[in-house]
Amino acid sequence: MAGDRFERHKQPWTPDEIQKLHTLAKKGMALKAIAKALTRSEESTKARAKQDGLNIAKLR
Repeated sequence: MAGDRFERHKQPWTPDEIQKLHTLAKKGMALKAIAKALTRSEESTKARAKQDGLNIAKLR
């Protein structure tokens, strides 16, 4: 559906978003929760975390 699409497609990461990503990842939050908090897709959040060498908790 068109309503489910992210409006911020291919937007560059801001320093504030990167800081928030690092903080949330260190707290052990799940990928889905981090992506929602940053209003970014899970794929872009995972890619940025990998680029920065962060481990994101996986829910089991």
